[in-house]
Amino acid sequence: MSCSLKSGFYVSGSNETLIIPGSKTKRIVGFFQTRNFSGLSIDFNGQPLVVSDQKRLRAWNIKATNKFAVHARASVCVSRSLRWWEKTLKPNMIEIHSAQELVDSLLNAGDRLVVVDFYSPGCGGCKALHPKICQLAELHPDAIFLKVNYEEFRTMCQSLHIHVLPFFRFYRGADGHLCSFSCTNATIKKFKDAMAKHGGAETCSIGAAKGLNESEILKLASIGELSINLPLPSTEEERVDDLVAGSMDLCGVLSKADNKMEMELEAKVALV
Repeated sequence: MSCSLKSGFYVSGSNETLIIPGSKTKRIVGFFQTRNFSGLSIDFNGQPLVVSDQKRLRAWNIKATNKFAVHARASVCVSRSLRWWEKTLKPNMIEIHSAQELVDSLLNAGDRLVVVDFYSPGCGGCKALHPKICQLAELHPDAIFLKVNYEEFRTMCQSLHIHVLPFFRFYRGADGHLCSFSCTNATIKKFKDAMAKHGGAETCSIGAAKGLNESEILKLASIGELSINLPLPSTEEERVDDLVAGSMDLCGVLSKADNKMEMELEAKVALV
């Protein structure tokens, strides 16, 4: 099952009843999806909840609930043992840590096939497909698999028009971008067919690797994800030098023309 990213991201969990410590009576404050309070030694399954005001929390009663704001962390804290996207990785599977690293990896890949795998830790389809992608990476050791975490690089992914997960982009050498598609366990044949078409030893491209197209690079630079070096405009002194050099060349051409006319005139006079 693929995950659509246009409607946002949420974490589901069972509700918990919170009893405020230190109060004379046990008051039921409310129900929360996340269960750890900052500053309080209460831990509900390791999922954090940040409370902006501890004093108001202790003095809070059932009538003041509409005056108190609780801000939940947007990130999902997952123990290392549950980090499925780091399991069974092959040597040719590389985690991308910045937009610049993605650009450089594509340009430095030479003629090798590059598969960019966009995933999210909270995407069930990505998790289910991960073992098969690892198997395919092992079967194609000459290919490079670049893994991009959507949750860490949301802005970059959105600028590249990634709106559904899991999503894959294929690149190779001077041909640049070959194809893009989303697939799941049910449609894994789409991925295998793309590997067979673009990953064969007989498939090659002549020239330097292209990577992302120019519009994508400029878009990433415009949102601050990349820093690109554009040619600096000529200084006034350089422009003057260019004009002088051009004038000298023009004078040389004119002088040659004058000499030719003089020689033709002298030849006519001699004939007379």
